[in-house]
Amino acid sequence: MWRKASAAALLALAVGYFYYGSPELPEHILQYVGLPGLQTSTAPQSSLEEVISSAWEALITLPSRQWSKVAVGVNACVDVVVSGVGLLQALAVDPGAGSDHEVLHSKEDLKEAFIHYMARGAAAERFFSDQEVFHRIARAAAEYPGAKLYVGGNAALIGQKFATYPDLMVLLCGPVGPKLHEMLDEQIVVPPESLQETDEYHLILEYKAGEQWGSTQAPQANRFIFSHDVSNGGMSSLETFVASLEEFEPDLVVLSGLHMMEGQGRALWEARLKEAVAAISEIRRDIPIHLELASLTDKDFMNSIMEEQVMPVVSSIGLNEQELLFLSQAGAGPHAELPSWKGVPDVGRVSDILLWILERHGRSDPASEADLTRIHFHTLAYHILATVEGHWGNQAAAVMAGARVASSQACGLRSVDVGKVQLRAPLEFSSSHGEPREALTLDPARPVTVWRRGNVTFHFTPVLVCKQPLRTVGLGDAISAEGLVYSEVKTPQPF
Repeated sequence: MWRKASAAALLALAVGYFYYGSPELPEHILQYVGLPGLQTSTAPQSSLEEVISSAWEALITLPSRQWSKVAVGVNACVDVVVSGVGLLQALAVDPGAGSDHEVLHSKEDLKEAFIHYMARGAAAERFFSDQEVFHRIARAAAEYPGAKLYVGGNAALIGQKFATYPDLMVLLCGPVGPKLHEMLDEQIVVPPESLQETDEYHLILEYKAGEQWGSTQAPQANRFIFSHDVSNGGMSSLETFVASLEEFEPDLVVLSGLHMMEGQGRALWEARLKEAVAAISEIRRDIPIHLELASLTDKDFMNSIMEEQVMPVVSSIGLNEQELLFLSQAGAGPHAELPSWKGVPDVGRVSDILLWILERHGRSDPASEADLTRIHFHTLAYHILATVEGHWGNQAAAVMAGARVASSQACGLRSVDVGKVQLRAPLEFSSSHGEPREALTLDPARPVTVWRRGNVTFHFTPVLVCKQPLRTVGLGDAISAEGLVYSEVKTPQPF
């Protein structure tokens, strides 16, 4: 009996020590102790989710100098969102083994690629080469019970997010058909040259966390996107977009849709990338350009974007964990030997790749002629903003704003509901996977951890992950747009 009493007394002393030394810990200690009869005399502590959400609301502030006009291009379409498993069953295909395909040529290819990414809980986007088969699948998707139509395409989605700010004028260039034009926010200006008689449709096959098909079970909610989209595939609106900028006079240009060219074949994308760079180079150098990346599979194509073509002439990029790792694999960068991420991507490894991009392809060296000074990385559990010193301001607020919109929009809400989200980010991590390695922690009451490597500053914040997400499409676009709204570009200083 005395042993139990002594153990209880020691436990009470330990809890008391942690409580008075760190008031945010008692609830977590009691959860792991498993003694329901042990009560503290104080009021219940706030959950970590509540602490982080409250801190976001207190700390997220708009920059002193805000954008007034933003031009966005060049991919736009109508998204048909449907249950992936349900649609494939309706198409009379049976579950089986997954296999990735750079281009989809048949229903069988579609099934295998869908299973491949569903098993990983990863997002992907592919081109479907057979126009007739794609249209049959598209009709079946539109008629499937519960199918919904939304504004689609990275540029259009980013434009829609910007348009939620009433003082911000938004120009959108892309192949805009009648249905899409009807769905766009009234605040968005579309040049007449961008209007076309028919819409481009993209099919979004969604799956839920834990959803099973055959022997495949999704570890988390995500989606698989495919289309037969020739207008966006050739970036047909790019020249119209650049020509519109002189009259519109934007403070910021956001470019997306490069990934759509991949499925058109090497001959097309090689020529079109050169034309794209020539067009982008006509944009005034004092206007920052943000490039939103998306899923790619061709390493040569990615290398052309990185080494020879687009990345050196843009100021900022946005990308997720799949795109970040593929970028490193294509360029033989840090951790390129990893076939894929396992679980939540390691912060140290992510930090290594972000630094490598800014050192090799960006302006971390003041003598470099590259313009890239900012990367907004987002994954399910956390976000990181990496910026070259002296070029961007308000980045702590920007990274928190991006995480906050991810937490709310995934749940279909305008604000974060702490009862519907959970913290999945690590509270302790390292600044690098190698050396020198700095041990870092996250303070939930001030949920941005900052570190520097050379002249690159990293801002880390967790995402409060929606437990039952209603829609995953467009989250990355909303995150990047929100992060840009809260960002301030600094006037370049002479070196």
